[in-house]
Amino acid sequence: MFGGVKKVLGIEGVKIELLIPDSIESESGIVSGIVRMTSLTQKNIVESIHIKMIEKYERGRGKNKRINEYVMGQTIHKDRIYFAKDDIIEVPFVLKFVHVQSEMDKYEDVNFMVKGLVKFAKKLKGVQSAYSIHAEAKVKGTTLNPFDAKPIQLK
Repeated sequence: MFGGVKKVLGIEGVKIELLIPDSIESESGIVSGIVRMTSLTQKNIVESIHIKMIEKYERGRGKNKRINEYVMGQTIHKDRIYFAKDDIIEVPFVLKFVHVQSEMDKYEDVNFMVKGLVKFAKKLKGVQSAYSIHAEAKVKGTTLNPFDAKPIQLK
């Protein structure tokens, strides 16, 4: 009974881990890495792996704080992957992304005299961005798909 419940919920099933660099150049527009998959159960079929890069953009303070998430790029690995207990499968990926700068960021990069003023204005308004890469594997026969998310720095 518990084995069936574990299988449906994905407990002791496929586990995934993202192996990516800590930082990348924003102008390159490419992130490469590896998705490592392991399992504690026999006979696993991964139908697809969805990888995406997300920018979490925060601004404002207190009650006026707003948070948006933007998908900067995504890729889907659609090949079926079959593996058994104690196998370690590594799937390399290349993710293309587009880093869109705000008008304030463009002024900050172009004009060194305005750079300090722009940084002060962003700090005053509570503006900040955080970047991360998310991977989710679609596993046949499970309701809850395994996923992993890692933060990444843009230079």
